[in-house]
Amino acid sequence: MTQYATLEPSPLNAADLERNFQEIHPALTSREAVIEANRCLFCYDAPCTHACPTHIDIPGFIKKIATENTRGSAKVILESNFLGSTCARVCPVQELCEGACVLGSDHKPIEIGRLQRFATDYVLERKLDLFKPAKATGKKIVVIGAGPAGLSCAAELAKRGHSVTVLEKKPLAGGLSTYGIVVFREPVEISLAEVDMVKRLGVEIKTGITVGEDVQIADLQQQYDAIFISIGLGNVPKLGIPGENLGGVVDGIDFIELTKTSPYSSIPVGKKVAIIGAGNTAIDAATIAKRLGATRVTMVYRRSESEMTAYGFEYEFAKQEGIEYRFLTAPVAIHGDSSGIKTLECVQMKLGTPDASGRPRPEIVQGSNHMLEVDMVITAIGQNKQLELAQALGLEMQNGYIVTDAGNHTSNPKVFAGGDCVRVKGDASTVMAVQDGKIAAKSITAMLERAAIAND
Repeated sequence: MTQYATLEPSPLNAADLERNFQEIHPALTSREAVIEANRCLFCYDAPCTHACPTHIDIPGFIKKIATENTRGSAKVILESNFLGSTCARVCPVQELCEGACVLGSDHKPIEIGRLQRFATDYVLERKLDLFKPAKATGKKIVVIGAGPAGLSCAAELAKRGHSVTVLEKKPLAGGLSTYGIVVFREPVEISLAEVDMVKRLGVEIKTGITVGEDVQIADLQQQYDAIFISIGLGNVPKLGIPGENLGGVVDGIDFIELTKTSPYSSIPVGKKVAIIGAGNTAIDAATIAKRLGATRVTMVYRRSESEMTAYGFEYEFAKQEGIEYRFLTAPVAIHGDSSGIKTLECVQMKLGTPDASGRPRPEIVQGSNHMLEVDMVITAIGQNKQLELAQALGLEMQNGYIVTDAGNHTSNPKVFAGGDCVRVKGDASTVMAVQDGKIAAKSITAMLERAAIAND
C-alpha cells in the first residue's frame, strides 16, 4: 500500500525539522528531579503502584531520587520493568500512575514518568549493569520477536540463569520501540540502548531471521525447552476502496518507521494530507505529517469523538498541533491519476446498534457523498494479524489472536505468548507487553522446575 513516488520530500529546512522532532519533554536536571521527588507523599500502599501494570515501587524509586541515589532508584524500576526508560516516555501515565496520584485531585500530580526517565537514563547513558544472571540452569528458551514483550521475557529468563536466544525478522531489535514510536516521544537510541542492556545479560539476539524461512518451527521445538512468541501484529489492512493503489496512499506504520530510520529531510509528505482512522497510530502519523511541513492534515473517522480508540491526551495533543478532525465520515474512493491523488471521496455516517466491538455500528447516510481535496492519504485502521506461526504450532486462536491463560501459557505445552499478538481485549501498550514478558518468564521457569523435579 505504501507508495511515495508522487510525493515530494519535506519542504522544511534541516534545522526546523530537527527542532520539530526533538523529544517533547526535556530531561529533568538533577536539581529539578530532586525538587520534584520531594513533592511526593511516599504513600503507603500507593495508588500509583497499583495503577502501574508492571507494579513498580513508585514511592520507593522516587524516595531514592530525593536522597540523590539515582543508581538505586533505577534498580528499583528495572527490577519490575526492564524497559523502564522506554515506558517512562511512552506509557499513558495520565491514565495510569500519574492519573492515580493522590495529589492529582487538588494539586498537580507527581511527574512520575519524567522522574522514571531521569533514573533509567542515568543507567543507560553510563551502560551500568545492575543485574547479573543466576547460576546457569542448562535450560534453553527461544523468543520469537524482539519487541517489548520478547525483550522483557528474555531479560527475566536470563536473570534466572536460563540460556535465551531471541529471533527477530527486522534488521534491528526493539520492535515498535525501535520502529513504531514517533521519535519525538522516544528516540531510536533509547530503544537500542535497552536492547544492548538485554544482550549484556547474556541473551543472544539474532536479527534478520524469519521463522518458517530461515529456521523451521519443528527444529525450534526440538532444540529448545520452551518457546515464547511475541510477534506483535502486521501492517495496516487495505481500505478496500477504489483508487487506493494510486501513488500517495501510505501505510501509517511504514510512515512512522521512516522517521526512525531515515533523515527527516528525505521523508516524502503531501501538502494536504488525510489520515484514515483515529487511534494512537493515526494520531502519530498525523502529527508527523504536520511536523514534516504538511499545510493541512485532516483525520477522517467513521465514528464519533466518544468512540475514538486514541487516548484522550493524544487527541488533545493532536488538536494543539493544528490537526483537523472529520468525525462520522468514511472514505469511499480515492481519485487521481498518474501524477498522484487529487481528492478523497467521503460519505457522512450515522451511528446504529453496537457491533462486535461494543461500539455503535457506523451506517452510511445515503446521498451524503462529498470531496476532500488531498494529495496524500495515510491509512491507520488497525493491523493485520500474523497467523502463520500460531497456525504452524497448532495454537488455539480467538478473533485472530493467540489465546493464553493467566500465566501466558498457550494451548501448546511448550509455548507461551505475549504482547499485541495475545491482546484479544483490553488496551495494547508497551507497558502491558513488558508485563506479559515478565509473567511468561515466571511461568516458563516454573514449568522447567516442575519438569526437573518430575525427572529426578
